[in-house]
Amino acid sequence: MSELDAERIARSYLLRVAEPPAPALVGFVGEHGPVVAAERVSRADCPPKVRDETAARRAHDYAERDLERAAAAETRLVIPEDGEWPAWPLLSLAVAQGRGVSGVAPPLALWVRGPARLDEAVDQAIAIVGARAATGYGEHNAAELGYHLASRGIPVFSGAAYGIDGAAHRGALSADGTTVALLGCGIDAGYPAQHTTLLRTIGKTGAVVSEYPPGTSPARHRFLVRNRLIAALTEGTVVVEAGRRSGARNTAGTARALGKVVMAMPGPVSSGMSAGCHALIREGEATLVTSVDEILETAGRLGEPGADPAKPRRRTDRLGPEALRVHDALSERSPRPEERIAAESGVPIERVRALLPELEFDGFAERSDTGWRRRPTKT
Repeated sequence: MSELDAERIARSYLLRVAEPPAPALVGFVGEHGPVVAAERVSRADCPPKVRDETAARRAHDYAERDLERAAAAETRLVIPEDGEWPAWPLLSLAVAQGRGVSGVAPPLALWVRGPARLDEAVDQAIAIVGARAATGYGEHNAAELGYHLASRGIPVFSGAAYGIDGAAHRGALSADGTTVALLGCGIDAGYPAQHTTLLRTIGKTGAVVSEYPPGTSPARHRFLVRNRLIAALTEGTVVVEAGRRSGARNTAGTARALGKVVMAMPGPVSSGMSAGCHALIREGEATLVTSVDEILETAGRLGEPGADPAKPRRRTDRLGPEALRVHDALSERSPRPEERIAAESGVPIERVRALLPELEFDGFAERSDTGWRRRPTKT
């Protein structure tokens, strides 16, 4: 057996014997490595906190069986020792844990079904989350965001739940883009029941991901634990609709704790399903967004911080404040003397005389016998 195979079996065992996020076990594995940690856990030869996290299931050594069942279902176990492991985004969990944030320990491994490589799928990814009992307004906007993000090559992550999650996944799929579903149960659990076809489709083109071993049933606390992965694996989280108390707000709070970008879409003031979004915006916990362009600007994915794609850049945008004032004081029709330009712009005459040749060199101004005039520019 190769070293990598031994590590995969060890992590498969450890995923089953402790309920995530199991911070003590994660630290124990980090200190001793998965193989030694698994052997010691199986003998209860470990620190008290690790024993507490693993006592109830320590004897549940189904590692090889889980791997065989997964392989039969075209599911693989991705571990930190694999090249596919999304190490960089998951580092945010370890950093937050080091700062004392609770419930954010990194996963020991991830079960994955689908052709998308995790290390590639997380690049520039955006999470779209929201209410299960979504309104038509919310589902429409989630689908539109999913479609337009995916059509621009941005992977869309969500939780495959009814309502906003499902609409976001379907929108991304309709654009033939990459979408990833994070589950709070085993990948084979078939939950939610009405999304089995959707999950099957995602598994054929993107990825379905869970840290819970095969056969793990869905439970409310598992979905809340799952939310930390949605937040960590993406560059920003968009809450489309959410009540005042909701799992989507939980994801947003986790994203903030991880230092990730949080965004929220406003809705009708009379809609209870938008009350959570409005609260996030009002309390300064999320940036208001209404379009994909605003999402990409907020998440900084346009390659130039602060660039607003809804407002095409002008040539003059690169001018400094004084140069822009001098440029604005020029006329395209008739040349003006330097003294008048200084008076119009409020820039000292000495600076005007220094800036005008620079503007001429850059193609913004031209000199004549009677003064300076503006060279026409394209806006």
